[in-house]
Amino acid sequence: MTVAATPTPTPAPHPLRTRSFRLLFTGRTLSLLGDAAIPAALALAVLEATGSTAALALVLGCAMVPKLLLLPLGGVVGDRFDARTVALTTDLVRCVTQLIVGVQLLGGTPSLAVLAVAEALGGAAGAFAMPTDAPLVKGVVAAESLHRANAAMSVARSAGRLGGPALAGTLVLTVGPGWAFVLDAATFAVSALLLTAVRVKRVPIPRRSLRADLAEGWQEVRSRDWYWTSLIGHSAWNGAAAVLMTLGPAVAVHRLGGGTTWVLLLQVGAVGYLLGALLADRVSPRRPVLMANLGLATYALPLILLAVAAPAPVTIASYGLAQAGLGFLSPVWETAVQRSVPAHALARVTSYDWLLSLAAMPLGYTLAPIAASAWGPEVPLLAAGVVVGGCCAATALVPGVRRLT
Repeated sequence: MTVAATPTPTPAPHPLRTRSFRLLFTGRTLSLLGDAAIPAALALAVLEATGSTAALALVLGCAMVPKLLLLPLGGVVGDRFDARTVALTTDLVRCVTQLIVGVQLLGGTPSLAVLAVAEALGGAAGAFAMPTDAPLVKGVVAAESLHRANAAMSVARSAGRLGGPALAGTLVLTVGPGWAFVLDAATFAVSALLLTAVRVKRVPIPRRSLRADLAEGWQEVRSRDWYWTSLIGHSAWNGAAAVLMTLGPAVAVHRLGGGTTWVLLLQVGAVGYLLGALLADRVSPRRPVLMANLGLATYALPLILLAVAAPAPVTIASYGLAQAGLGFLSPVWETAVQRSVPAHALARVTSYDWLLSLAAMPLGYTLAPIAASAWGPEVPLLAAGVVVGGCCAATALVPGVRRLT
C-alpha cells in the first residue's frame, strides 16, 4: 500500500512582500530616522538660543508631560476609530509642529514660548500615535507573519538609532539645527502620504463611555499575569536607563578615559540593538516573554560596571550586550502581545504599556542626580542595576510568563 507523503508547509512570505506593510514600513522608517535626529538638534538649538539648561528642561518637559497624560485616551481613540486614520492625522499634526520649530530656528531668534507650545502639541500627538503601531502591524500582515513584521520594524528603529545622531550632527554643523526639524516634518508628511494607500483590517468596538473603555483596557492588562508583571520589569528598565543616561556621561568622562568612551559606548549600544533585532527575526523562542525578559535583565551589567569604574572595553561591551537584549525583546514582546490581546483592545493595552514604561523615566532623571550628590554616582548606579536585574529576572517566577509559548 502506498502512503501519500505529507506536504511540507509552505513558509509564509516575508511581510515586506505585502504592499500595505511595505508602505507602512517605509513611512515608519523615514519618520523614525527624522525623529532620531531631533534630540541632539533640539538640545543644541535651545542651548545656543538661550544658554540655559532650565530652558531646555522646560521644552523637553512640554513634550513629555502631555504625552504621559494623554496616552490612555490615545489608546481609546486608537481602538474606537480607524488606527490608520488616527496615525495619519497625528503624522500631519507632528509635521506642522516640527515645521514651526524649524522655521523658528531658521529665523535666528526663536521664541522659547513658541518652541514649548509646538513641542507640547507634538507630544500630545505622539500620545495618540504610539498606541496605533500595534493595531497597524496586526491589521496589515497575516498572523503567521507577525513575528517577522515586528522584527523588521525593530530593525527600522535600530537604523534610526544608528543614523539619526549622525544625521543630526551633519545638519547642525553644516546648515544649522533648524533644517533637522524641517527634515523631520518632511518625513512625517511622507509617512502620512504613504498611509493613505495602506489597507488595514479593523475590528470596531461598541460605543460606550470613555470610562468604560478605559476600564476594559485596564482589565485586559490585569487579566494576564505575564503582561502586568513584565510591565513592572519594563518600567524598571526605563527608570534604570534614565539613571544611566544621567550619570553615565560624567563617569565615562572622569573615570573611563573621556567623552570618546561615552560616544563609543552609545554607538556600540546601537549596533547591539540592531544585532538583537536581527536575531529576533531568525529565532522564535518557545517561551518568548521569559527569554525576552531575561535578556532585558542584562541591563544590570553596564550599570554595575559603571558604578565600580570597570575597564572601559568591558563596560562598553556590556552595554552592547544589554542593548542587544532590548533589540531582541522589542519584536518578541510585540508579537506576543498582538497574538494574545483581542484586536479590539490592542491600542488601549499598548497605551498602558507605554504609560507605565515612560512614567519611570522622569523619576530616574529626577532621583539620579539627587542621590549622586548625596552619596556619589556609585550608589544610584548600583541600586538601578539591582532593581532592573531583579525585576526582569523575577518574572521567571510568574506562572503565566513560563507558560506562554
